[in-house]
Amino acid sequence: MTCNNRGVNFESSSRASSYVSDAESIARPDIAMAHRSAIRSIERVVSETATPHDPVFAREGIAAMLDAGGVLVLTGAGVSTGSGIPDYRGPNGSLKKHRPMTYQEFRYDDGARQRYWARSFVGWRHMRRAEPNAAHYLLAKFEERGALAGLVTQNVDGLHQRAGSKNIVAIHGDLDRVICLMCRHLENRAHMDTRIDAINPGYLARLEGEELQVNPDGDVELSDTFIRDFKMAGCENCGSTRLKPDVVYFGENVPAERKAAVAEMKADSKSLLIVGSSVAVMSGYKLVLDAQKQGKPIGVMNGGPGRADTRADYLWRTEVAAGLAQLI
Repeated sequence: MTCNNRGVNFESSSRASSYVSDAESIARPDIAMAHRSAIRSIERVVSETATPHDPVFAREGIAAMLDAGGVLVLTGAGVSTGSGIPDYRGPNGSLKKHRPMTYQEFRYDDGARQRYWARSFVGWRHMRRAEPNAAHYLLAKFEERGALAGLVTQNVDGLHQRAGSKNIVAIHGDLDRVICLMCRHLENRAHMDTRIDAINPGYLARLEGEELQVNPDGDVELSDTFIRDFKMAGCENCGSTRLKPDVVYFGENVPAERKAAVAEMKADSKSLLIVGSSVAVMSGYKLVLDAQKQGKPIGVMNGGPGRADTRADYLWRTEVAAGLAQLI
């Protein structure tokens, strides 16, 4: 996405601070407060807070957890980097270049949605070509062997499902669906993509040969010219252009049914294993707090620091696919 170091939707941080004047209703104090809270969550810095354990000790401890069965696995963006999808907070994470949209922007800022959908229309082609990597297949293999109580993923790329994981909750949703924020109508993303293509003839051809970096949200950087030229399709049911990927964005709550599904997995689990996640957002970090409160072993496999590191019984700094291959 464009803008400066932090902006996916705003040309600078000063524009972000003036967000409340951008669109209807956004001046409401509750909406402005929710947006600012979402920005704080996005900007949370995850730094080293613990010394990783000896790799042999950590590997053997996590292997014992898997041998005992009942492992609840929580995965994050680090699992999909091997498929060409960047993470948020890693050394080369996308947050160093752009900021994801908040739910409040999708709902109330017409200009922000225009920018997102122009960029996402282009980026979707790159995202849908991504294939599961070894980490996805190895986690599916652990499930097949009966080692897992379930898998909770914070990723929205659908790659775990394509690799064969079945007992899975995509807690933040899936980019394959689009929801209307006015009437709640759901549409398949590929179908909406076809409709957008029809009203933007030649748009993609103008970008052929360009090297475009895809962000975890499925969008890419585009110039203002391309953003202005883009025409957005309306909801098939009500005609509104207030459309959003059916994904939980910063500033939005996880749906109750997904929370309930995760709660069932937690109840059936004996331990928690975090794979490829800094656990920076509360929806994932709460699993860590609950596991520790219940006295369940916690393992962490990640290439960089995370919010759960000080609470881990086994903290393994490793590239996740290579680490999982050793465990299998």
